[in-house]
Amino acid sequence: MHVCKISCTFAALNRKTMKKAILFLLFLCPFFAVADDLNDILDGKYKPILMSVEEQDSILAANSACAQNPNEESSSSHRWRLEYENKQPLYRHSFLADWYVVDTQKGTRTQIGDGPVRDAKLSPNGRYVVYVKENNLYIFKLDYMTEVAITSNNGSRTMVGGNGSYKELFIYNGVADWLYEEEFGVTSLFEFSPDSKQVAFVRLIENDVPSYAWLDYLDGNYPELHSIRYPRAGQDNPKASVCVYDIHYKTTNVMTLNTDNCYIPRLTWTNPIDDPKKPVEAKLIAQKINRDQNLMEVYAITPKSTGSWLIYKEQSDKYYINYELFDQWKWLKDNRMVVLSEKDGWSSIYLYSAQGQELKRITGDGIDVTRIYGVDEKNGLLYYQAAPSPLLRLAYVYDMKKGVATKLTTKEGIHNMRFSSDFSHAIDNFENAETPNLYTFYEVKKGELRILSELKNNDSILNLWNESGLPNKRFLSVSTGEDDSLNAWMILPPSMDSDPTKKYPCILMQYSGPASQQVLHRWRKGFGHYLASQGYVVINTDGHGTNCRGRAWRNASYMNLGEIEAKDQLLTAKYAASLPFVDPERIAIMGWSYGGFQAIRTLCDSGNENLIKCAVAIAPVTDWRLYDSGYTERFMRRPQVNEKGYDAADLTKMAGQMNGKLLLVHGLSDDNVHTQHTLKFADALVQAGKQFDMQIYTDDNHFLKKRANYEHLHRRIMLFLEKNL
Repeated sequence: MHVCKISCTFAALNRKTMKKAILFLLFLCPFFAVADDLNDILDGKYKPILMSVEEQDSILAANSACAQNPNEESSSSHRWRLEYENKQPLYRHSFLADWYVVDTQKGTRTQIGDGPVRDAKLSPNGRYVVYVKENNLYIFKLDYMTEVAITSNNGSRTMVGGNGSYKELFIYNGVADWLYEEEFGVTSLFEFSPDSKQVAFVRLIENDVPSYAWLDYLDGNYPELHSIRYPRAGQDNPKASVCVYDIHYKTTNVMTLNTDNCYIPRLTWTNPIDDPKKPVEAKLIAQKINRDQNLMEVYAITPKSTGSWLIYKEQSDKYYINYELFDQWKWLKDNRMVVLSEKDGWSSIYLYSAQGQELKRITGDGIDVTRIYGVDEKNGLLYYQAAPSPLLRLAYVYDMKKGVATKLTTKEGIHNMRFSSDFSHAIDNFENAETPNLYTFYEVKKGELRILSELKNNDSILNLWNESGLPNKRFLSVSTGEDDSLNAWMILPPSMDSDPTKKYPCILMQYSGPASQQVLHRWRKGFGHYLASQGYVVINTDGHGTNCRGRAWRNASYMNLGEIEAKDQLLTAKYAASLPFVDPERIAIMGWSYGGFQAIRTLCDSGNENLIKCAVAIAPVTDWRLYDSGYTERFMRRPQVNEKGYDAADLTKMAGQMNGKLLLVHGLSDDNVHTQHTLKFADALVQAGKQFDMQIYTDDNHFLKKRANYEHLHRRIMLFLEKNL
């Protein structure tokens, strides 16, 4: 229909008018083409198809020595399978769903929990399922298809004081609240013992935690009120305790572990030792972190006596403790501990006794270990991942007898490996900037890999990308002038090939948050590639505070977020301005969340001096006193002990210094970085007489992906950049 209308219109035009119309249509053609490029990137057209963990583990299990000796396995534990449907998201990772247990022998499927529940787990012996409903724990016994409540205290009323008054308890049993999930990366806080006789769990009491509320506007005649318990920096936190439920006796005991004013983000169990002369029961292990997160203690607990004792302690006066390294710890069969710690300046592997004495440091300075895959005790081999440079992740094997480490993988990029339980086979998930995820299946013999087959490649994605004509990134270093440099990548406009004398505007894309990394040799095709296709030079820099350059570098911004990162971004801007193809009068910075904070902080920095002309800040933190305790205090401690640091990072106090144009973006239903951050900073700008642009998204959260918001946001950014650069 449109073609017909255009043809009819041309017939009525004179030659001069027709020429103008043709030129206009030719102008429109590239517009429609690049619009498709943006949609392709936002819709994930170039995103690789990944193999699930379950797929990989299934292949590995089928090829392990265990699979060839089925008598070594428990038939009961492999009879049952858990499935879910009707997924309803809660926070960032958690969800409610209708869960079912499938009997693979009889072919039956039985719902558990009689409605939406969360975090269902099958016991090691395959006889029980534990799950959480309305923040209470339940156990479903598969032998009898019956259900028993482990806890029933959430929402219960308890007497307070001696005056007969009551209050309702608000408790999370065995699952994370918003804070633990968001800042400690955990949804489930319960674990079966290896013999399936006990269930250990963390109990969080939230009564004293303040609530944050917001309104949704689009459904109904009146706004709908929502709220979550959200402790801000320095405010009351959830109160944690460690409990153990005995399945046979149906009793719950609270462990005698001092958990005042601390976090318990991880529980695990040691191995039982089946020695006929001196058998040792499995011990419960609890990770305890103090409120300021500069002290980590690991306790072993005997559930029957409830007693605990310290087996590891790490403390620092000038650094935070990286709680995530504990996730990589491994317990050998005799319960010696393979520990990952950065206590000596680098993320290194250590061997500890079961009682907590350091026996040996396995890896040394100059390289950060990022993952411990496990220990092949039969052959005395330890497998791990490390970063020989911040951009890379390679796999290594350490011979515990010879004391020698060897690279398993050498091709530059990111290698994420999974091993079978007996370390006889492995799957390598490899990617780099030129190669989308490639899965290779290996046989492992004496610490060497022998390729068996290619399981999956993403050649079709690579072909689509090559056909798109979109530009690729290149890696570079930006000198700081202080005997070190910043890692960065850059994407150049394709049109540079046709006009090498032209100068282009430049966009600094960054996140800059502590222990983060944007500059990695991996396959990521995003908005930066589109910006480059539209004639922008795009640079992304990892400054001080980012990952895999040792502990001192990682903690460079400790207690004073924003300052050194702003200097790094301004160094990058000066570097960009020195390039012959960059117009020094047209440089911008943009970022999301912490990156939004840093974009504003850099624009307002006294060292900017009109170098950066404009900034885009999406869902920015503008005052760290308003952000949650778990994240903020890790890097800033509490406001009560670091008032100077919080004041120095308060963007509302810098509004009058803003030197350039600004686009502020936020979703009104952001439960992470609350809209209050943007609104308070916007008011500070108004009071300082500063003009700015603002884009609000109704009823959307931190990620702005509801309805048509995500595409609208990126087109809004393009309009802002076109106007101001």
